[in-house]
Amino acid sequence: MSSAWLLPEHIADVLPAQARRVEELRRVWLDAARSYGYELVMPPLLEHIESLLSGTGHALDLKTFKLVDQLSGRTLGVRADATPQVARIDAHLLNRDGVTRLCYCGPVLHTRPATPQSSREPLQLGAEIYGHAGLEADLESTELALEGLRATGLTGLVIDLADVRLVNGVLAGLGVPTLDTATHNALVLALTTKDVGTLRELSTQGPLATVPAAADVLVRLTSLFGGEEVLSQARAMLPQHALVDAALTDLTWLAAQLRQAQPEVSVGFDLSDLSGYAYYSGTRFAIYARGHADALVRGGRYDEVGAVFGRRRPAVGFSLDLKILADLLAGRQGLAVRSAVRAPWGEDPALREAVRALRGQGHTVVCVLPGHEHDVQEFDCDRELALVDGRWSVRAL
Repeated sequence: MSSAWLLPEHIADVLPAQARRVEELRRVWLDAARSYGYELVMPPLLEHIESLLSGTGHALDLKTFKLVDQLSGRTLGVRADATPQVARIDAHLLNRDGVTRLCYCGPVLHTRPATPQSSREPLQLGAEIYGHAGLEADLESTELALEGLRATGLTGLVIDLADVRLVNGVLAGLGVPTLDTATHNALVLALTTKDVGTLRELSTQGPLATVPAAADVLVRLTSLFGGEEVLSQARAMLPQHALVDAALTDLTWLAAQLRQAQPEVSVGFDLSDLSGYAYYSGTRFAIYARGHADALVRGGRYDEVGAVFGRRRPAVGFSLDLKILADLLAGRQGLAVRSAVRAPWGEDPALREAVRALRGQGHTVVCVLPGHEHDVQEFDCDRELALVDGRWSVRAL
């Protein structure tokens, strides 16, 4: 018999120290988004499965928990990604003309963890901009993501750029017939993981087998990662096609703008990185930091995600897991642990008024209850409220 206190695998409580970091991070990120003009929305945890998964591809379907609604008998889904929900809000509920900027923060649930160490309940924060098809929106999204990470104290940031149009452009430029969904998904996974063996195997099957050059070109695509030289290499190595040219031109402009505005950030490229969900339609970015092997933030353009809700709106955005970021920042300088004032408990009206006044000024005041003078406090008490010359005053510990 399992113990009543055991949680499901890859599900965990968030204890005080981590919860405090997560909440402080949430405030930092939402304040940064608000400074750019983004409005906060709170989509529901549950939706009809058709709404959650429309236009998002097979990968998100596999990540989504499904259950039957006892009221309607319809199948519901627990969201595995909030982006389609925010697209629904923009397209169907707000229905505004022009640009709309929305941000959100809430838990999502995955049927399987992304990695052996991952939680199945990330705390997803994201920001989306709708209504502008130009690269200015792509640039704004990347700059907000970088600003949010810098506001937490992280340095040495690296941003990798890619574009999902490259694969379709390469296949079209080679003259490859349309791939079925299963083959396309397998090809995307092999490119993302740089699995050369699988790429060569796929190139001997189905429509890819009709184009002898496909295997070598796709393998070359996996080698196109690094600095600015990657773009010139791509123009020389990849077949000529309008989609390839558009993707490389957009990446060149975006990289130049980021280098000019964010000189402390390393800008690179990984042209075969297609990580994420199937709704991306253009430029992609992934942001890395020292001490964490995977990307902390992923985002990009997904112009088609709102089409199923009745409005095909240009859209760009990003998301991250605040729990992962909080773990990375634990014990680091940067997002400082808020210090507190230790105060004795007492019935003295002057003492109680002094405590209320300090809290009203924004200080954390921890009253030591009788008999608990030696308890270890979660907060870092570096000052105390003490009676000095007949007055309650704050002094250093």
